[in-house]
Amino acid sequence: MRTDSSPGTLPAREHLPAGNAGTPVLDVVIPVYNEEKDLGPCVRRLHEHLKHTFPYAYRITIADNASTDTTPQVAKQLEAEIAEVKSFRLEQKGRGRALRTVWSASDAPILAYMDVDLSTDLNALLPLVAPLISGHSDLAIGSRLARSSRVVRGAKREFISRSYNLILRGSLQARFSDAQCGFKAIRRDVAQVLLPMVEDTGWFFDTEMLVIAERAGLRIHEVPVDWVDDPNSTVHIVKTATEDLKGVWRVGKALATGSLPLDRVARPFGDDPRDRDIQDVPKGLARQLVGFCVVGGLSTLFYLVLYSLFREFSGSQTANALALLVSAVANTAANRRLTFGVRGRGGAVRHQAQGLVVFGIGLALTSGSLAALNAATSDPSHSTELAVLIAANLAATVLRFLLFRAWVFPDRDGAGSGTGTDRQESMVVATHNPASPAYRTGTPAPYQPQGPLPQRPTHQPYPQNGTTTTQFRAGEAADGTWRDSTMQLQPVRPHDTEPGEPR
Repeated sequence: MRTDSSPGTLPAREHLPAGNAGTPVLDVVIPVYNEEKDLGPCVRRLHEHLKHTFPYAYRITIADNASTDTTPQVAKQLEAEIAEVKSFRLEQKGRGRALRTVWSASDAPILAYMDVDLSTDLNALLPLVAPLISGHSDLAIGSRLARSSRVVRGAKREFISRSYNLILRGSLQARFSDAQCGFKAIRRDVAQVLLPMVEDTGWFFDTEMLVIAERAGLRIHEVPVDWVDDPNSTVHIVKTATEDLKGVWRVGKALATGSLPLDRVARPFGDDPRDRDIQDVPKGLARQLVGFCVVGGLSTLFYLVLYSLFREFSGSQTANALALLVSAVANTAANRRLTFGVRGRGGAVRHQAQGLVVFGIGLALTSGSLAALNAATSDPSHSTELAVLIAANLAATVLRFLLFRAWVFPDRDGAGSGTGTDRQESMVVATHNPASPAYRTGTPAPYQPQGPLPQRPTHQPYPQNGTTTTQFRAGEAADGTWRDSTMQLQPVRPHDTEPGEPR
């Protein structure tokens, strides 16, 4: 399915309105494994920072993934001590598993996470989540490789980080600058659709999520950060790098074969309300022309090589027909995937059949040109034949593009119409019911605007002029009633509980 024209399942981004409610705006998840020494100072420091700088209600969630020391006890103590802190324990390791489980069950509209060592300066937290609250972006990441970032770390980690990002750029065409910085945020409506598509449960989780989001056309905001390396980090560099490279291969293969349903997370054209009523917007004509020209140039070279080979043992007409047939099949497949963005195997046979009709038209043009040349001279030279064929192929190429765009890979709108592959009348929608995670097939439910964002009760440490400062704990409303603030967390994917997690 062509992602540049698919309406997708996500609504247009909107600014989350400010107001009073019992639900936190931001849920900051701290995934931990055997961090009994660093957990307490980290959570207290983060809580103090949010209490004095963040203008909305918030929650800090400790996601303990199978710690074997006293980390669970420390987490419970922090939960009892600080009202805004919640803890959750998973019985299997994996940072990605912990993040997906907690994020999927959270009710906060903005979800974030940071490493327990707090290597990233916390002053970047509000700039990280602000574009998500405003509706400008879908995801946000801290970048240690931005020009204005200030980073203190050893040469070994610097080399590994930059090499890894170069691999991502070269193999997966990633345009974000820093995939591994443990400082990221995502809108909950995006996470509900995106997370089921992410398979990794370890350290490659972030990278896979970012690559899929970027390929689907979601907007990723980058924030330059100040970052100081933790010399006591327990991350196994070699093992992590090996697993990451395996993940790069797996995601690259999925993108190449079109097995990732990127249309599920596509945004509609234009998030500005003025853009939503625009009809018949051209779908990437300039990009299609460039792609078609590149594919056409390579196909022409391929055709000429084949013609020269076939000409060694056959006549000009036979060599032309065979070379054009083979190159036409390759040309249709390349244009289907690269120029018109059609992914998956659906409709591939029909597209090739239609491509053969276009091939027949091209064959008529080129064969007619050869026939005219043979009528003009009884023994034309090989170079003359090639020159005539090049001219004929140029004319056939223009006609081929028009037929591909208007007939083979048409751009039709509306339910039930094809967009390069046969669009089914029902759309597969990823739903996130933590108690029963599954995909369901049906028409997407209409988008319901989110309620107003809750604001944290005003913190006034020293009453002045005889006034009284009223403070509320998490879950307590202004009328004195209490709402259930307990997070019911369940594994999102059935295989999350399978044994054998390497981390």
